[in-house]
Amino acid sequence: MRLLLVEDDNMIGEAVRAGLRQEGFTVDWVREAEQGDVALRTEPYALLLLDLGLPRKSGLAWLRELRRRGEATPVLVITARDAVADRIAGLDGGADDYLVKPFDLDELAARVRAVLRRHGGRAAPLLQHGELTLDPATRRATWKGQPVALSAREYALLAALLERPGAILSRAQLEQRLYGWGEEVESNAVEVHIHHLRRKLGADTIRNVRGLGYTLAKPE
Repeated sequence: MRLLLVEDDNMIGEAVRAGLRQEGFTVDWVREAEQGDVALRTEPYALLLLDLGLPRKSGLAWLRELRRRGEATPVLVITARDAVADRIAGLDGGADDYLVKPFDLDELAARVRAVLRRHGGRAAPLLQHGELTLDPATRRATWKGQPVALSAREYALLAALLERPGAILSRAQLEQRLYGWGEEVESNAVEVHIHHLRRKLGADTIRNVRGLGYTLAKPE
């Protein structure tokens, strides 16, 4: 899942990006609201992680602008501003959640998952399709009750399909989910990951819809 981080502190930005990558997320990182605006207009993101104390334009002012123009991407504010009035302003300004620095990276990842669940209309923490189950909290997969070992890319691709069962996702859409800025994408990367998943889950689990992309097969 691809996230956008807008944070001007290099140490915090590096830590957040590295921590969330270990949790299976793809993270693009910019340091100013203007750069974040360009990113949101050019790439589809599942969630925006936003610091409020940004240079040039405050994160809160930018958040209000985003909501006024109809930007629906869920927003998790991460900030050192811990006063109750600041939290109220952030949430009323359009944030879906508010986390005060310093924070534990495990809590950040849990809050990201919770916001994504709410935004996706899911109450249950598990992604399930027939006998296939994925737990985003532990990144564990089971197939017919048995655990399945997945690489980071295989997990991300399978999660993308499970989040939209029945939908056909193109190769370009899957590449956007798997790779962030500056990461080299081989021309057949998606096909290779699909091949590996089929070996682990069965050849008929993921269908190729010719000319369109990939989708999960209907459960038996």
